[in-house]
Amino acid sequence: MNSALASLDKPLPVELTLQIDGMTCASCVARVEKALLKVPGVASASVNLATERATVRAPASLPLSVLEAAVAKAGYAAAPVEASAPDKRRLPAWWPAAVGAILTLPLLAPMLLQLVGIDWMLGAWVQLALATPIQFGLGARFYRAGWKAARAGSGNMDLLVALGTSAAYGLSVYLMFRPVGHGMPHLYFEASAAVITLVLLGKWLEARARRQTADAIRALNALRPSIARVLRSGIEIDVPVEQIVLGDLILVRPGDRIAVDGDIANGRSHVDESLITGESLPVAKGVGDRVIGGSINADGALTVRTTAIGAETTLARIIRMVESAQAGKAPIQRIVDRVSAVFVPVVLGVALLTFFGWFGATGDWERALINAVAVLVIACPCALGLATPTAIMAGTGAAARRGILIKDAQALELAHAVTTVAFDKTGTLTLGHPALVAVEPGGGRTADDVLRLAAALQTRSAHPLAAAVADAVRARQLAVPPALDAKALPGRGLEATVLGEALALGSSRLLHELGVDAGPLAAQAESLERDGRTISWLIRTRGGSAELLGLLAFGDTLKPSARQAVDRLRQLGIRTALLTGDNRGSARAVARALGIDDVHAEVLPADKAAIVAQWRAAGQVVAMIGDGINDAPALAAADVGIAMATGTDVAMEAAGITLMRGDPRLVADAIDVSRRTYSKIKQGLFWAFAYNVLGIPLAAMGLLNPVIAGAAMALSSVSVVSNALLLRRWRGAAGTQAATGGATAPRTLNA
Repeated sequence: MNSALASLDKPLPVELTLQIDGMTCASCVARVEKALLKVPGVASASVNLATERATVRAPASLPLSVLEAAVAKAGYAAAPVEASAPDKRRLPAWWPAAVGAILTLPLLAPMLLQLVGIDWMLGAWVQLALATPIQFGLGARFYRAGWKAARAGSGNMDLLVALGTSAAYGLSVYLMFRPVGHGMPHLYFEASAAVITLVLLGKWLEARARRQTADAIRALNALRPSIARVLRSGIEIDVPVEQIVLGDLILVRPGDRIAVDGDIANGRSHVDESLITGESLPVAKGVGDRVIGGSINADGALTVRTTAIGAETTLARIIRMVESAQAGKAPIQRIVDRVSAVFVPVVLGVALLTFFGWFGATGDWERALINAVAVLVIACPCALGLATPTAIMAGTGAAARRGILIKDAQALELAHAVTTVAFDKTGTLTLGHPALVAVEPGGGRTADDVLRLAAALQTRSAHPLAAAVADAVRARQLAVPPALDAKALPGRGLEATVLGEALALGSSRLLHELGVDAGPLAAQAESLERDGRTISWLIRTRGGSAELLGLLAFGDTLKPSARQAVDRLRQLGIRTALLTGDNRGSARAVARALGIDDVHAEVLPADKAAIVAQWRAAGQVVAMIGDGINDAPALAAADVGIAMATGTDVAMEAAGITLMRGDPRLVADAIDVSRRTYSKIKQGLFWAFAYNVLGIPLAAMGLLNPVIAGAAMALSSVSVVSNALLLRRWRGAAGTQAATGGATAPRTLNA
């Protein structure tokens, strides 16, 4: 009882968010988390490298200055998010790598000229002048980050770069000033300069990719209107969205984006909710129906009563899901970091043993130093640092030429192991806009009569269904009569006078409002609706009565290459699934037509992400393919997110891979290039370690002088890079199939 009372006295933890500056890699994240967890009272700490933010659960009484001091002690800077400018983080500077390349090329020129038989060497002082600004100017960041790692009792790639380049540079300076009989000793300035320049290039590419992952969150935030028109005390006023309170009445004009989650208090309209459901057709809304902030009002004025604000809105929850899912770390890089942490002390230990061993055995400290430096030179992590980035650069370049944009190294590394591919339906496997699939006449009319009259009613309409009717009329070359007194019926349809008759075209709600019996067309309409078709009814009104003239059914159209995409994934041994917000009938029709293994229909964004999480928990490696904002949480939650460039910017920013053509066959190509790239990464790491495993013992035994050690280090880099560049030969299969006529004409999903 006393313990229970004591627990009640403890202050409940609150969630605090800090902006962290200075992180460069996954080991930095671990150090910041470790520093925060050491603060008394902190219950949990999670650091997101993509957003450079730390989320801490701690008592509200804990001063932020204590957390900031803990982060500063670990070697980084922290500030409350509220005090940080939204656009504080800029794209990383490219100029250090460019300056390094300009200064390094003259140092490498003698080695390159020797390949064509020209023996030429820069003067020692010129080499020193070129190498020094690289070593201590451009390379200062490696010293700072390496010192942080050493002080924290761990090792990382920055520490390896600092140690290796310092060894090569220091040996060169020593040899410059050592008296020699004649000639100039071989110096190693080019080795230290080249390592720093190449690693700077890799760091820049990684930082740029990490910066791009946060663009998804910025794009989602941009969907939220900043101003809303509110009705207060009978007066319409414009107020910032942040000042809206629960129960406020929001006025939404046609074409406006809805600012808040709420219920319709007055008005009828169609609302584009593809943001949330992925459904390509606007949804009819009336009094009492729920609307979602960020969706777009189409044709009627609405008054919405606010039911959720701020962090509780649907869009805000989607943003949090995307932000949370982006905190993942690249698997290969984690392995390299762990190996580096062990590799550094091992190399230092071997170098020290080499020095003292040779000095004790021979008493010659110069020979002992040269052998120890040879150990450090051959252990310089050039190949180790290049193995992953060069393979990724080659793989992403080859993929880009085939229409596959890979922005996230983690996605490229993980895609090779994908066992389940989940597709969104609308815009991914289908064209994303409706087509007329059936016309059923009634009242003694023909199908062409029904189509002509429906087209006349919709002549001035911008609704997607009107466009589908217009396409069908053009295809059949039908003459469309003029319509008079056309008027929209928000949420139901429209009406006009055509050829002297009062006609209406609209939903089943309009049919019931007019009291029209569907008669013999009822069974056909029910069958079409079961298969996910959207039904519009053509009605003639005369006096106080109404007569049914026919119905039109609309459905989405499969992309020409959708079947081939699914078949190729099956050949690769990959299971396929469909996750869609559309109705079950439409989803099942698509699955039957394409041979998809598993179907989940009528699911919201959070449900999609939850299903993906369940598959991952069961041991599946999941790739999610989508094109809409509603797919963003699932794209971020999946092991690999793949977006169609024909979709929304938010989907593309949330995904690690973007297909620049709306061709689903590129999904299999993306997995194939990932498998090849991952293979090159493993081969590169193998050779990088092989050179060290073989070279370090030889250097320690005095069988490799620093010249040969430097050559071996260069050879290891050349072999790793050359092997990775073989990826440029990759061509993919989707382009070949398209060139040979593999794609077929679009197919409409018939019942």
